[in-house]
Amino acid sequence: MEGMTVPTVTFNDDREMPQLGLGTYKLYDEECIRVIREAIDLGYRHFDTATLYKNEEAVGTALKQAMDAGDVTRDELFITSKVWHSHQGEHKVEEAFQQSLKDLQLDYLDLYLIHWPWPQGGLYNETFEAIARLQGMGQIASIGVANFYEDVLKDLISTTGISPVLNQVEIHPGFTQSSLRAFHHDNDIVTEAWAPLARGVVLNNPVIEQAAADHEATEGQVVLSYLMSKGISVIPKSARTERLKENLAATELELTAEEVSAIDALEGQEGFGRMFNDPREFPGNEE
Repeated sequence: MEGMTVPTVTFNDDREMPQLGLGTYKLYDEECIRVIREAIDLGYRHFDTATLYKNEEAVGTALKQAMDAGDVTRDELFITSKVWHSHQGEHKVEEAFQQSLKDLQLDYLDLYLIHWPWPQGGLYNETFEAIARLQGMGQIASIGVANFYEDVLKDLISTTGISPVLNQVEIHPGFTQSSLRAFHHDNDIVTEAWAPLARGVVLNNPVIEQAAADHEATEGQVVLSYLMSKGISVIPKSARTERLKENLAATELELTAEEVSAIDALEGQEGFGRMFNDPREFPGNEE
């Protein structure tokens, strides 16, 4: 397990990112530090956080401890964070970014995202332009977005003249957003799935269970392998050592074309579909 090589995806700015990383939503304090240290020992190098998660200080502490111990170098790590609605806008985003950088105890971020488009606020274009200026100052390597849909992506690209390197969105079996992914492909944008396991909801399905049995794998590994086979980056979250190992090992599982087609067929079936907030509506007129 240790030393396992995770495949990478290549951005439109020619930088690379490990295709599988660790999501840190709802990981806090000592647990967060422990999980990240364990993940690094296992071979994880890609870590995803956000201002909203209120754990950037713990993430930063874990990363610093690992680097000080010689377990990993900064160049080996890929760290993502995101700006929340409250700091969208030309004059607010830099404050949020600098706070994230301070809390993470880093000199730069590998990737910085707008967390949600918040179309009602109408500030995503100027926010992205401000992030691009921070990139120009050398404090952010790559810039992207999260939860953007086709209409706001088109507006962002036409207005700013910049195509984000990545869009992190809800994707899991039964809800793979094929039209959005087609737009991403046409505009050289990497698709990244948050909640790729739909927080466990999609695992208890006969199609996925059969594939897991046939490969002597877990249902979670089948789902992650399925998404990665489509070129999608995944950032599953877990606090359990065994699950961290299992998720990482999904990079070595290869499903058959028939198994992929069977999981594809879950699209639109009852019980599947979007399970979380719709970015066209969330968060409405609130900041």
